[in-house]
Amino acid sequence: MKQWALVLIGFVLIAAWPLLTQDVFLQRIGALVLLAAISASAWNLLGGYAGQVSVGHAVYFGAGAYSSLVVYTELGWPPIAGAPLGVLVSCALALVVGTPTFRLRGHYFSMATIAAAELARIVAGNWKLVGAAVGLMGPPTPRTLADLSFISPVPYHYLFLAVLIVLLALTWQMQRSRMGYYLAAIRGGDRAARSLGVPILRYKLYALLLSASFTAIAGSLYAVMVGFIDPDSALGILISVKMVITAALGGAGTLFGPLVGAIILVPLEETTNAWFGGGGTGITFIVYGAIILLITRFQPGGMAVIWRHVMTRFERRSAAARSTDRAA
Repeated sequence: MKQWALVLIGFVLIAAWPLLTQDVFLQRIGALVLLAAISASAWNLLGGYAGQVSVGHAVYFGAGAYSSLVVYTELGWPPIAGAPLGVLVSCALALVVGTPTFRLRGHYFSMATIAAAELARIVAGNWKLVGAAVGLMGPPTPRTLADLSFISPVPYHYLFLAVLIVLLALTWQMQRSRMGYYLAAIRGGDRAARSLGVPILRYKLYALLLSASFTAIAGSLYAVMVGFIDPDSALGILISVKMVITAALGGAGTLFGPLVGAIILVPLEETTNAWFGGGGTGITFIVYGAIILLITRFQPGGMAVIWRHVMTRFERRSAAARSTDRAA
């Protein structure tokens, strides 16, 4: 109950963030934190709960982003109307990519997902329908409210927060269901899961389809907010790396780990870029590399394990203090 009380307080603070500051830069960081949390939480469904470390999730992010702007450029519809199309395209890609690659294990699977994402980036860079290397642009000025084109980042903050809450609620329900237990068995090892009668390939695909769908939604939301995409910003490998690091930093395979990772990583990245301008991108790569090394070396479980250790020590000290008071 104490932990859920802390979670409730945390979400109240997140919801109140745009009201606590009038700085547009800080408000934008708040919206970007929630968008990164959506992407990382979507990746977490496959990489955290099922233990399938995909480094090619940019392909699903890009499917959502491109679908949103294609329906605008080709049909004149509001970009957000392309989100369902992005989900369908990402699910189709998930079946095409997942069916053969899930027969691979360990780093071979990760390498295959990287190859799939890079292939998608090359195709997008040469496909005129999606703007080729130039990219696509959304509505230059808002036509109707449906365009979701706002000057202030505050509306995006609450839109992203609503999507994140839905995703976390779905994840919480999933981890308590049969699918959650099956994915936990798969994460422990294919051979052990198979011995328990788990249909491994089927549930890996289920996890990938769910993960790809919400990753595509994140891509659509990104395209709506930014209003411009190109092959690097929608399908670059750095997008996949961000998802992996954000989830791993907070705690892969935990409900709120990706959100915690986003709260730490996004302000660090945005502040670095603001301080150093274009040179901040190189520093961002250094920071990502350092985080990977620190997590791998000292705490593979991320901040979730650190928090669990802190809470355990606190509870032990509280129990010891109560025992001392009773004895006195």
